[in-house]
Amino acid sequence: MGLLPKKRKLVMFESFHAKQYSDNPRAIYEYMKEHYKEYQLLWSVDKQAIKLFEEFQVPYIRRFSIKWFLTFPRAKYWVNNVRLPGWMPKPQGTVYVQTWHGTPLKKLGLDIEEIHMPGTKTDNYKKNFINESQNWDYLVSPNPYSTEIFKRAFHYNGDVIESGYPRNDILTTHSDAAIDEIKQKLGIPHNKKIMLYAPTWRDNEFYSKGKYKFKFQFDLDNWKKEFGAEWVLLTRMHYLVAENFDFSTHEGIVYDVSSYPDIRDLYVSADLLITDYSSVFFDYAILNRPIVFFMYDLATYRDQLRGFYIDIEEEAPGPIVQTEEELFDAIHELVRFNVDTNPKFKSFINKFSSLEDGHATRRVVQGFLK
Repeated sequence: MGLLPKKRKLVMFESFHAKQYSDNPRAIYEYMKEHYKEYQLLWSVDKQAIKLFEEFQVPYIRRFSIKWFLTFPRAKYWVNNVRLPGWMPKPQGTVYVQTWHGTPLKKLGLDIEEIHMPGTKTDNYKKNFINESQNWDYLVSPNPYSTEIFKRAFHYNGDVIESGYPRNDILTTHSDAAIDEIKQKLGIPHNKKIMLYAPTWRDNEFYSKGKYKFKFQFDLDNWKKEFGAEWVLLTRMHYLVAENFDFSTHEGIVYDVSSYPDIRDLYVSADLLITDYSSVFFDYAILNRPIVFFMYDLATYRDQLRGFYIDIEEEAPGPIVQTEEELFDAIHELVRFNVDTNPKFKSFINKFSSLEDGHATRRVVQGFLK
């Protein structure tokens, strides 16, 4: 099918293995839908996510269906934020735009010395990255720091669109009315402040390949006693975490938003972020709101599992804590101060967020359509 003439105005989108309507591909899709009406825009969707796309009324083709095999190879443009399956060749004439999905803190691709993921050998992992990156025609980068790392870690020598991240445009353009709407959608009382807890997964804590364990390292009953009168807690687990959390005993206080379609709404509505090694803090910092780093296993994660690109203890735009007591103390401390007055926070923004001006999507689309 890839040998047939290209459908020159067809753009195919995927986000997180065709399971989400989110991230940079969503931002690019919505921008093109408004500004490039002459293009046909279609999503490649895993069968588990069909209901989601129908709720959003987004045009889609079920991934790996007969219609998909007849359509996907003939699209002029592919827009994706993760790697495609290794068996999928890129036809000649296809323009593959790889947006990726975060500013790197932990080591990526070829920079990882040893892989600890189940069923994955280090050599094969790195070889697959090289094979994939050779298919990319454009790679989107949020800042100069990421550009340097991406080129090396992905073994990529093609064109880089250094633009800021399309998904972050909303963080500088949202309104108070949008925040109220998100709270209403989540069922959160208007007078409650929001804490967002968004940790990442651990490579060495798993049930099986692609299904990772996660255990809370602070007690939700204690959190409720300390903060429940003024705050609610949104918990956003990484999509690779397989746990099914039961927060029914904390109804109205703790909300599981792991399956919420797009984390950008959660950023906008949250008054404070708790995270660890997830790249979410690079995005959330754009809002100039407080961040606490709950890195209870810092030494193990840094020295054995992944390693970091930056000295997180020096550059983190917020306090690093390792116990429940330290976490609660840090939250109380942060809510009393304006992060704008923190020189370390300002330095962080200047280094990592200088391109986040609300126009990244336009720069990306103009870059790959030129």
